Amino acid sequence: MSSATITMPEYDYLIVGGGAAGLSLAYHISQETRLADKRVLLLEPEAKDQNDRTWSFWADEPSLFDGIVAHEWTQLAFRSPGFERVIPLTRHRYKMIRGLDFYQFVRTALANNPQFTSLATTVTDLQNTATGAVAQTPLGEFRGQYAFDSRPPDLAQLRRPEHYRYLLQHFVGWEVETEEDAFDPETQEFMDFRGAQHQEARFMYVLPFSKRRALVEYTLFSAETLPQAEYEAAMRTYLQGLGVINFRVEAVEIGAIPMTDHPLPATVGAHIFNLGTRAGRAKPSTGYAFKRIQAHSARLVAGLATTGHPPRPATADQWQFHLFDTLLLDIMQRQGEQTSRIFTELFRRNPVERIFDFLDERTSWVENFQIMNSVTPWPFLRSIWHVVRRRPGQR
Repeated sequence: MSSATITMPEYDYLIVGGGAAGLSLAYHISQETRLADKRVLLLEPEAKDQNDRTWSFWADEPSLFDGIVAHEWTQLAFRSPGFERVIPLTRHRYKMIRGLDFYQFVRTALANNPQFTSLATTVTDLQNTATGAVAQTPLGEFRGQYAFDSRPPDLAQLRRPEHYRYLLQHFVGWEVETEEDAFDPETQEFMDFRGAQHQEARFMYVLPFSKRRALVEYTLFSAETLPQAEYEAAMRTYLQGLGVINFRVEAVEIGAIPMTDHPLPATVGAHIFNLGTRAGRAKPSTGYAFKRIQAHSARLVAGLATTGHPPRPATADQWQFHLFDTLLLDIMQRQGEQTSRIFTELFRRNPVERIFDFLDERTSWVENFQIMNSVTPWPFLRSIWHVVRRRPGQR
């Protein structure tokens, strides 16, 4: 992947942004032999060179990035007041990829591929033309048959709170090293709701790498982030509950993922296709995005390779799952503490494989009915009324 002086401003594809979504699409293109003659320009202000995040996901089939999976778990734990269960995984495995490993892996794969060019610049404007797309940058104008835009959406400018719901999944995580055994490296702590909820959805999320090392995160679904000290106090309390007094913080992870039912279109006109969060790839009710980004990238590349054009529709999203997400967001917004009970009912009354398939939007109508029939209906019925009225619920 060249980063030399640009002498050819016209390309087949422009990829705007070099984060998870932009690099994923670039890598998928590089692996498709039918697109080997396509010229690709990657526009990113600054190449990522730090481990700024981790991506976790469950999977029941191989992926392009299995070689850089840092750890995987064969069982997970769900805990809430009055209910705890450690669940062996049969068809799935729960996996984690470190951000820096991903960035380095993709950049290395593209480095010697002459079809890719990288340019360190900011895209100030991206527009459709009659024959393609044009990107305006401080270094000049670049054209492509198609542009793929992974810049985060400016939800602050788009907000319409009278019609849509706007929450954050926000968290602070410590990768800790303890002086004594404290963790089970085979069991991922998926959700631990046993702490105070404070009228919100709050839980601990733990990725144990060994008996003495784990990523411990305090995660919330709410409208506002907390002062840093509150996240840290919750993590110290959790560790003390495990009998951990002395530990070292080896790394810190901080994030805030938009969770909204605000429409985030996958396309803008004929030649611009959105990626990542901009295309709604962070699932509105859970925040999980990495595997959805890979599925989106694969779909786009398959269309380009087969027909020469991205597919329409650009995603395979189904309306009923968007409705399910909206209903849960509505409950979280008006009565967030109910989230613990809802997930408790899901894990008490459903096999985990069905829950994962449901969250992956792969379940049938029969399975969807089984999922919805397993939870107390009243909160969802009330949210259906709010959706029909197009007025989000309020506390």
